[in-house]
Amino acid sequence: MKKANSVPKRLYNIEEASIYLGRTVCALREMLWAGKLPFIKDGKRILLDIKDMDAWIERNKTQVSF
Repeated sequence: MKKANSVPKRLYNIEEASIYLGRTVCALREMLWAGKLPFIKDGKRILLDIKDMDAWIERNKTQVSF
């Protein structure tokens, strides 16, 4: 029987990150190349830190008062 991994995932590949952020892969790549979100380049792989994605979400929240 396989034991469940208890360590939370911190790094996401670009496909996983696009789902997490609700963007297309193409739109996420454009954000990365524009410097809007930091990423890790590991050889050919592009990885995004969940902490950076959460920080981007917080920075881009807006509040509207009525």
